[in-house]
Parts: sequence; C-alpha cells; structure tokens
Amino acid sequence: MLSGALYRAHDPDLVASRRACQRLLDVFNATGADDDDVRRRLLCELLGSFGTGSVILPRFRCDYGTYITIGANTFVNYDSIMLDCAPIIIGRDVSMGPRVQLLTAQHPVDDHDARRERWESASPVSIGDNVWLGAGALVCPGVTIGDNSVIGAGSVVTKDVPAYVVAAGSPCRIIREVP
Repeated sequence: MLSGALYRAHDPDLVASRRACQRLLDVFNATGADDDDVRRRLLCELLGSFGTGSVILPRFRCDYGTYITIGANTFVNYDSIMLDCAPIIIGRDVSMGPRVQLLTAQHPVDDHDARRERWESASPVSIGDNVWLGAGALVCPGVTIGDNSVIGAGSVVTKDVPAYVVAAGSPCRIIREVP
C-alpha cells in the first residue's frame, strides 16, 4: 500500500489497523470542550508525529493515523478527513479550515474489472510550511503544495501547487504570486 502498488483495503491486516485507529478516533471525537490534554495525548498516540503547539479539532477522521506527520504550530479545524493510505506530511504553521480533505487513495480509472474487484493504490500528499488551506479544500492523491501558499475555500487541488502563490478553484489554478 505504502509503495504505491495495487492493494485491497479489505486485507485482514489493513482492516485490523483501521479498526484500531477508529477506536482511538471514537474516543477523540467524543471528548468535551475542555479536554485539550486528552485530545493531544490521543493524537500523539495515533499519528506518526504531532508537532508541539499543534491542534486538531473534532471531528477528525483518518484511515490509519500512523502515516500522518504534522509539524509544530499547525491548526486543523473541525471535520477534517485525512485518508492516509500513503504518507501525509503537513509542515509547520499550517492552517486548515473546516472540512478540509487530504486524500491519498485512488482507484483504477482504465481497468473497470480491477475497480469492481476493489483494487486501489495510494500516492502521498505533502503540505509545505505556513500553508493555508481554506474551508472545504480537497487535496487529491500525489499532490504537493509548496511553502507559504494559500489554497482558496472549496478548491479541488488535482496538481502540485508551487510555493508563494494563491491558488483556487475546481480544478485549482494559480491566481497570483505572493511576496
């Protein structure tokens, strides 16, 4: 799965790993408004790395958790989904609006038999330092977003976005450079 090769999500080892993740997420998503320390402890247990000063607000969803790396001082707003069938790397000082989705899983496009048989693959997602992802942005498999860029709300990011730009739309396009 992590190599980008075809795999089946119903493999018993993958199912067991996802269930373990979901059990932690059930506890995380049920925490009270004042349970910041409990949420942080759960995220440090769940994620591959969770930077100092970073925050994820409930509800949060992911597949495995262990393949997500988040740098320091990053803020992830409500209802984020990170499908981490491949690594998701989020830099420092990133701001993610509500309902942002980072997706690594993909299904065969040209082989309808493989798709019917539930084969899939995954490609990593990388978000640079000091990136702002507006509310509802969706980042597709294999995309890298460069440092200090801004992605507009509701954008569907299907291709890499370089550093120091504002990009928006569906599909996401560069609107302008930022100093």
